[in-house]
Amino acid sequence: MEKVILNAVSRTELGKSGAKHIREQGMIPAVVYKGGKAGANVQVDAKELWSAVHTEAGENAIITMNIKGESDNLIEKTVIVQEVQLEPISDQFFHIDFHEISLKEKLKVKVPVVLKGEAVGVTEEKGILAQIEWEIEIECFPTAIPEHINLQVDKLRIGDAIHLKDIADINDVKFLGDPEQVIVTVTPPKAEEEETVEETEEGAEGVEPEVIQKGKKDEEDVPAEGEAKAEG
Repeated sequence: MEKVILNAVSRTELGKSGAKHIREQGMIPAVVYKGGKAGANVQVDAKELWSAVHTEAGENAIITMNIKGESDNLIEKTVIVQEVQLEPISDQFFHIDFHEISLKEKLKVKVPVVLKGEAVGVTEEKGILAQIEWEIEIECFPTAIPEHINLQVDKLRIGDAIHLKDIADINDVKFLGDPEQVIVTVTPPKAEEEETVEETEEGAEGVEPEVIQKGKKDEEDVPAEGEAKAEG
């Protein structure tokens, strides 16, 4: 796995105003957690952060973080990305949480699923390939985290599916979740359903919608109070 190094600086500016000032300087506020508890408030360069999370390993990259303290001493931590918050409009980094890990302890992460090949159920039988799960949760040592899980779909016909239990074992990696969970399947074409919809639409053509102006008609038919008294 590719080694990723990320430089960080201890963060003293806290709160919304402090975080805003940090972002204006091209830095991103971050927190390093350990055992579920916040261990250190830091700030990282936005460009360096982008490079760190855009390797082949993605957010599962094992990062060596060098934290510079107030006295210029360096503290080295091994971390992985726990959560990334992005600006809703610009899609830029807003805040990021890291999780400090030990290379000697197993952890649970989600790994992306990559489909390989073209299903015969699609190319020959005109079916539809449906990917139900895009990530699979696994448990393993940090150094054993695969960049992705490859699934070969060439032989899938209409009605076939690949379940979690069907995935070939990977050394030192344990798949978590329901073994019967469907990861990918090939469903029948929707031709019959579309034809039914078209027939319904054709049968409805030429029929003018009925417009009922009940309120106005009622008002026109009911004489005004003055007129009723005069006629009486």
